[in-house]
Amino acid sequence: MGKFVITTRKNGEFQFVLKASNGEIILVSEGYNAKAGCLNGIDSVKKNSPMDDRYDRKKSTNGKFYFNLKATNGQVIGTSEMYEAESSRDNGIESVKKNAPDATVSDQ
Repeated sequence: MGKFVITTRKNGEFQFVLKASNGEIILVSEGYNAKAGCLNGIDSVKKNSPMDDRYDRKKSTNGKFYFNLKATNGQVIGTSEMYEAESSRDNGIESVKKNAPDATVSDQ
């Protein structure tokens, strides 16, 4: 089962990462000014992650692949790491779909 981990950045903002069951980070959030916003972001990931049309599949200028998970309003709620291959990126999306909906939340 996946796990959301909340941390505080050096600038005081809150951020979460989604880790797969193997501990690998598969999604990173933006920074939030308040912890409540961060928790709302986690809820949004849980709700939106099962829907394939919420994933924006991208290729960076350096040729690597990544994805953004978007909320209903189109706002980005999480970004993946950079992948060498398109198939690896697609596997990352499947991992988020599998791990996010029932993931626990750990506040560090």
